[in-house]
Amino acid sequence: MRLLKVATCNLNQWAMDFDCNLKNIKESITRAKQAGAVIRLGPELEITGYGCEDHFLELDTVAHAWECLKELLVGDWTDDMLCSFGMPLIKGSERYNCQVLCLNRKIIMIRPKLWLANDGNYRELRWFTAWKQNDQLEEYQLPGDISEVLVQKTVPFGYGFMQFIDTAVAAEVCEELFTPIPPHTELALNGVEVFMNASGSHHQLRKLDLRMRAFIGATHTRGGVYMYSNHQGCDGGRLYYDGCACIVVNGDVVAQGSQFSLKDVEVVVAQMDLDAVASLRGSISSFQEQASCKQHVSSVNVPYKLCKPFNLQMSLSSPLKISYHSPEEEIAFGPGCWLWDYLRRSGASGFLLPLSGGADSSSVAGIVGCMCQLVVKEIENGDEQVKSDAIRIGNYTDGQFPTDSKEFAKRIFYTVFMGSENSSDTTRGRAKMLADEIGSWHLDVSIDTVVSAFLSLFQTLTGKRPRYKVDGGSNIENLGLQNVQARIRMVLAFMLASLLPWVHSKPGFYLVLGSSNVDEGLRGYLTKYDCSSADINPIGSISKQDLRMFLKWAATHLGFSSLAEIEAAPPTAELEPIRSNYSQLDEVDMGMTYDELSVYGRLRKIFRCGPVSMFKNLCFGWGSKLSPSEVADKVKHFFKYYSINRHKMTVITPSYHAESYSPEDNRFDLRQFLYNSRWPYQFRKIDELVNELSAGKDAPTSSNGVGVVAAGSADPKAGL
Repeated sequence: MRLLKVATCNLNQWAMDFDCNLKNIKESITRAKQAGAVIRLGPELEITGYGCEDHFLELDTVAHAWECLKELLVGDWTDDMLCSFGMPLIKGSERYNCQVLCLNRKIIMIRPKLWLANDGNYRELRWFTAWKQNDQLEEYQLPGDISEVLVQKTVPFGYGFMQFIDTAVAAEVCEELFTPIPPHTELALNGVEVFMNASGSHHQLRKLDLRMRAFIGATHTRGGVYMYSNHQGCDGGRLYYDGCACIVVNGDVVAQGSQFSLKDVEVVVAQMDLDAVASLRGSISSFQEQASCKQHVSSVNVPYKLCKPFNLQMSLSSPLKISYHSPEEEIAFGPGCWLWDYLRRSGASGFLLPLSGGADSSSVAGIVGCMCQLVVKEIENGDEQVKSDAIRIGNYTDGQFPTDSKEFAKRIFYTVFMGSENSSDTTRGRAKMLADEIGSWHLDVSIDTVVSAFLSLFQTLTGKRPRYKVDGGSNIENLGLQNVQARIRMVLAFMLASLLPWVHSKPGFYLVLGSSNVDEGLRGYLTKYDCSSADINPIGSISKQDLRMFLKWAATHLGFSSLAEIEAAPPTAELEPIRSNYSQLDEVDMGMTYDELSVYGRLRKIFRCGPVSMFKNLCFGWGSKLSPSEVADKVKHFFKYYSINRHKMTVITPSYHAESYSPEDNRFDLRQFLYNSRWPYQFRKIDELVNELSAGKDAPTSSNGVGVVAAGSADPKAGL
């Protein structure tokens, strides 16, 4: 037997905070050594943090990374332990994303990333160069101060593996696992038994299963030990890195870390017999045949043993059932942990949320309530860092600390119902009930006097006073009256966030939380600079469908029972007067349902459909319910208002990234914001197709009908 114990980890790093990152790295090594591991794997770019973005272009960033690595190497951190550290470095004129592999205070080799992530939220080609010389290892000249302390002038650099006395180990960096021909395929044929994947992978709803299948597939048919390490937390941007460090042996998961956590450091350890890898490979004829004619991969000989012989005191890790969260749990825990990281690192003293009693703002309130529960639970579990942060943020004194989530919420969470003459008693009551269940400091404010003051000023300036449409006003008047209410709420929210802590003799300021969802952003169904404008938004990339599922789940599992009633209520902005024969409803205003919006969003972004392609797809998808002409009207209606309102995405509040069809303009969905909203060429092509289908009467049908509403309703928020 060749017994090997390895450790991988989730680290909550913070981009450009080298002290924080180095502290976490050292803590992970300490825990790995205490567990008896001889290999320690950290996440991609762990020394700098993954999200440094254009800071990677600064020479200071690379220099500071070398300084941190030097501190790790001159100490005893790598004694008797193979450590993989992620950092950027420069070779010649190029900058590379590298894993630096160290043992016993020496650098064994430097492995640059071969295939860079460059889609979706990733822009690695902006900062790094992919390593392309895969036929041999080159010599890398170490910086002078590093060379001096290590008594080591050069190290092997490039694509290769480490050949120890008793096994072979190689690195595979994040994106490389998901390429058509991943490096581990070739490395396995060259005898590599242990693969170390350092990753910087962010959370996206329903994504973890894809990742886990990739780890399992890497070793299921070719054998091996696959180690995966990831960041976990908000490192300074819209992404939440969702951990889930794991270890897979011959296709079986034997260790799995948490996906969502408030911990700064989590170490996952497993022990295996490498003879099981050799045995599996020896039993697969095709593997033997392909290994006999493999393409040679360069290696570095390391005269050191990693494995231990047969020993009954060392137990082997057994296969585990993979742990997955439901989408509702992902919405609760992912944004909840992201909010906690943002709160504790921003210097703020809490959050302020305009709480309308509707589904979106109530979802945000529920997520903050979940965050408070997670904080109290982690303190109960003995996490001193969470306790220290909570004491500081909650302004506790005399040795006190949070022991009750509602009491903690009262200290760090303000909710404000900003009612008007158009608000109903029902939504006011729901907001108050939910605030009581969560424990927030709740205010009930009327904005009517402020609205009236604005309208009086306008009347003084122009001699005219606008009226709502239900009172005989025009669409323009109706829109202006709704927008002034919405924007007053935004101004009031920021005023309260900055001054309420002072009123209550608390230090600092509060962060304003936004509550527009991904479908409203896609459609532009929001007022520019209303309460969708905030400091951060935990649900800005989550669909209305998923939020409604979350509300039902949270009513039971988080103990906020009023969320069930809120979920059941029809969505309404409550910006127009309520009459016996009229009540404003979101889906009527938009001319489409939220379910339809999700379909449009996925086709537009995930399947990269323009108007014509979307029309063709929906003729199949909705053919059993709608005629081609009706489908065409819906597609045109969507693209008209999408393009009219696209400019709103340029100023949208930074939002937690959770959905693959997010229209967020600044990082993820890069498109123009000035369109010809008539789409003359594309819509003409759709009309031609409709005429052809009508003439031939061969419209496609499908059993997958989708609920629809009549398109063409006036949008009270279009273009503004």
